[in-house]
Amino acid sequence: MSANPTTTTPTATGAPAAAPTVALNVTEPAAGEIKKFMSSEEGLPETAGLRVRVVPAGCSGFQYSLNIEEESRQGDFVLDEKGVRLFVDMFSAQYLNGVEIDYVQNVMGSGFTFKNPNSTGSCGCGSSFTA
Repeated sequence: MSANPTTTTPTATGAPAAAPTVALNVTEPAAGEIKKFMSSEEGLPETAGLRVRVVPAGCSGFQYSLNIEEESRQGDFVLDEKGVRLFVDMFSAQYLNGVEIDYVQNVMGSGFTFKNPNSTGSCGCGSSFTA
């Protein structure tokens, strides 16, 4: 038995197919900010994590959403990136695979940024994207 067994899901033809996966990259500055924010929240259980999702909104079609949640939901991908637990739902996973989450500080302010290789365009204000 291997250390990392592959989960398979039957296809319409009955042949097994590899289960879908999602990979996110959280930079060190982003991980630090997420950890700092989560540690300031009182009463969070050990199962808590950051929900990263895509929601229909904005002038280009989708926006990113970050929320602290006490536990994952059924069907979520649960990832650990630099000590940060991330929850990604099946819908969002198709748009978030390969995304890098960073935290930047400059004269315009500070906040999380997303580098998305799946994005085919964005709006002028930078708050939404097209995939």
